[in-house]
Amino acid sequence: MTLQVALTDDLACCHALRRIVFIEEQRVPEAEEVDGRDAEALHLLARLDGEPVGCARILLDGVTGKIGRVCVLRELRGHGVGVALINAALDVLRARAGVVQAKLGSQTHAIGFYEKLGFQVTGPEYLDAGIAHRDMIFALTEMQ
Repeated sequence: MTLQVALTDDLACCHALRRIVFIEEQRVPEAEEVDGRDAEALHLLARLDGEPVGCARILLDGVTGKIGRVCVLRELRGHGVGVALINAALDVLRARAGVVQAKLGSQTHAIGFYEKLGFQVTGPEYLDAGIAHRDMIFALTEMQ
């Protein structure tokens, strides 16, 4: 099996994955999932043996790259797809001049996953689309 993660312009594929995971599985209201910011974002698509299995997007805001809309099909969670997506997002951000940190809003059940990748919790718990989240940051300028 071959897993590949790359930047993509295939927003229809990303939207289809996000619909499955966020709207159908997690019951996020479509009006909240489709926030109108995809046109300004960079998108990553994970393919396993050519089939789309996960995606993420990156919004740039000054010195910060915000990683969001990270999703992996349920049957492939725990098999390295999420790790590959986050590592690819961090690589994209490291290559951007002036970007010194990554930020994301983690669902609270996934905090341990992101901590293992080097993210640190910052700020209080909050609800996003009715789901408990905490913000997390990753310093891109430290030696990894």
